[in-house]
Amino acid sequence: MNNVTIIGAGKIGGAIARMLAETGNYAVTVADRSAEQLAKLDAHPAVKTLELDITDAAALDTALSGQFAVLSAAPFHLTGAIAESAARTATHYLDLTEDVATTRKVEELARGARSAFIPQCGLAPGFISIVAHDLTKHFDTLDSVRMRVGALPQYPSNALNYNLTWSTDGLINEYIEPCEAIVEGKLTVVPAMEEREEFSLDGVTYEAFNTSGGLGTLAKTLDGRVRTMNYRTIRYPGHQAIIKALLNDFNLKNRRDVLKDLFENALPATMQDVVVIFVTVCGWKDGRYMQETYANKVYAGVVAGKKMSAIQITTAAGICTVLDLLADGTLPQAGFVRQEEIGLPAFLENRFGRVYDPDVIKVAKAG
Repeated sequence: MNNVTIIGAGKIGGAIARMLAETGNYAVTVADRSAEQLAKLDAHPAVKTLELDITDAAALDTALSGQFAVLSAAPFHLTGAIAESAARTATHYLDLTEDVATTRKVEELARGARSAFIPQCGLAPGFISIVAHDLTKHFDTLDSVRMRVGALPQYPSNALNYNLTWSTDGLINEYIEPCEAIVEGKLTVVPAMEEREEFSLDGVTYEAFNTSGGLGTLAKTLDGRVRTMNYRTIRYPGHQAIIKALLNDFNLKNRRDVLKDLFENALPATMQDVVVIFVTVCGWKDGRYMQETYANKVYAGVVAGKKMSAIQITTAAGICTVLDLLADGTLPQAGFVRQEEIGLPAFLENRFGRVYDPDVIKVAKAG
């Protein structure tokens, strides 16, 4: 039985707790400063709650002392404090952040650490990094790596063709912050919301555009080995143009609080969503220029006895799989661990990672 603490009692934190508790292998404590948020969690004999202000370093250290791991499902701007406490208490650390600055801080803390520091364990960055790196290993020489992910409503019904499916703060951060990319062999930074493209999958047309954080550490791993590499978020056509008007023409990129208020009071949340994953790698193999593609759609469904949204399933399964692989000794037990160090077969064979299997999802798909 491994004792783990999850920081953050939101929808993702609750999904992680449920998945881990149902295995019987984890004793879970969910910590949050909001007693109201903690009270919304599903009751489970393997889950207990802790009202905790993580800005209180001493209280946080006390909570993490003796724990096998801490999993951060908190907003990205709070993640640094959790990582610092994990370093002080020699607790394994995992997070879901897409924030580039936060990941750099985690990497610094991991130097000489007595425990493992594994950031970006969600969907993108996270699972998509594992998929992309696995595809690159099929080539003798790489040319391009294109990674596309989107969490979308199954039934869009507004001008944005979008519903809120996860953290509003994280969404805004992705839409505003600069994006890493490799352009003509050089690791560089490109602006968010630009370089729009369209593609079709299963007869549905999508648009995709630059957003921040999706490449994770894979950009540095492949720097010098690939000519072109980028990450773009998938939306239904029309979304990008409206968001750019809000950010630029209304200057809401400099008024995040106003933008957040608009999103949360005008865009309804939904549990009826679909996660679209589309990764294409081109390069040379046996003297031929070849392309390999991974395409998948994950729908809302029933996992661990509870109906969950697709973004809950994919994000929670990502970090739970990494935790399992850490607990069984598959992953390094100390220092900084990148997502691309995780093998795709090991991930998909894991009891949590199996939710990414299209055949499994079809069985569990919710109406």
